[in-house]
Amino acid sequence: MAESGSAEKTEKPTARRLRNAREEGQIARSREVPAAAITISGVVMIFMLGPTWVERLSAMMAQGFRFDAKALQSPNLLASIFSDQLLDAFILLFPLFAVTGVVAVLASGVTGGFNFTWHGVTPKFSKFNPISGLGRIFGSHALIELLKSLAKFALVGGVLYLQIQKHLQELLGVGNMGLQPALALAGRLISESVLWLTLSLLLIALIDAPYQRWSFINRLKMSKQEIKDEMKDMEGRPEIKQKIRRRQREIAAARMMRKVKEADVVITNPEHFAVALAYDPTSEGAPIVLAKGADFMAQRIREEAKTHGIEIFEAPPLARALYFTTDLDQSIPEALYHAVAPIIAYVYSLASVHPGSQPMPKPQPKVPDNMRFTAEGQPEFPAGEAP
Repeated sequence: MAESGSAEKTEKPTARRLRNAREEGQIARSREVPAAAITISGVVMIFMLGPTWVERLSAMMAQGFRFDAKALQSPNLLASIFSDQLLDAFILLFPLFAVTGVVAVLASGVTGGFNFTWHGVTPKFSKFNPISGLGRIFGSHALIELLKSLAKFALVGGVLYLQIQKHLQELLGVGNMGLQPALALAGRLISESVLWLTLSLLLIALIDAPYQRWSFINRLKMSKQEIKDEMKDMEGRPEIKQKIRRRQREIAAARMMRKVKEADVVITNPEHFAVALAYDPTSEGAPIVLAKGADFMAQRIREEAKTHGIEIFEAPPLARALYFTTDLDQSIPEALYHAVAPIIAYVYSLASVHPGSQPMPKPQPKVPDNMRFTAEGQPEFPAGEAP
């Protein structure tokens, strides 16, 4: 029972599963939405240009039944006249074809978006399997599609039946009318019938589009075990791990760079290392490392400090000591207090210098021997060795 329960597909599909399904050509798609959109656009065009079309088509048809002696005596001329009339009719109705064509393309992407893939046209031998074919024919999906088709047929058929019943007497009298009045009546009846037909198709589309979206998500649902397996697979892939670590470094670097503007001084190597320190004179705590970096990151810290007017102090041994001994947002080691304190005092004195007054002499910080490091992070004086 536990195994069957864990295999139940009760969870929403993950972004990866949706992406894979899309790459395979599986997206939510409703055939009713394009059908309704095409019909609606056609009806709008008919109402806008219908009278003009009917009038000009009537004139074309009337002209087509008139033949002079020259045309009757030249069969090739008859074919030319007929082709010219077809071309004129096509040009007249071309706006209808163009608008409905564009609407059909746009409406096809309403439910699941636009998607182009060769996967859908790639031959699959599974499609030739008679057993799976019978499953598609007699499955629940086929039964639902059959019920939808019957409901759609009943709705559309009912609308057309009511329209015929309503205008039955007018339709019976068409045979006694002239050509142009009959065409005008036919155009009016067709426009009205198509209007009601459009409303019925719109109702079907409004019901079918959410259903297709729900059905698509339901087919892609996953079991809890499938989600766990997918997470393990993604986390185990080296490129995913590398991408995650790179993104984490980028986020951490961006957060660190935003803190440089809060620093009081940046101590540099001067080129290979840079450490930004902040000190709160109202507290009893030691200066804190807000940012640190080597090489390219050190250059970025220096540039950011210049942008915000932060003092840059060159002290190579101290910069290396701070870089290799102190983490971000941590207080500097106690052994470096006496080296950093004069620099902080010097920076504060620069801010309080008035015109005509002498600034405080630039300090020469001394770093304890046990806190001196090489550029590679190795102690300059290993334990037990004298300087």
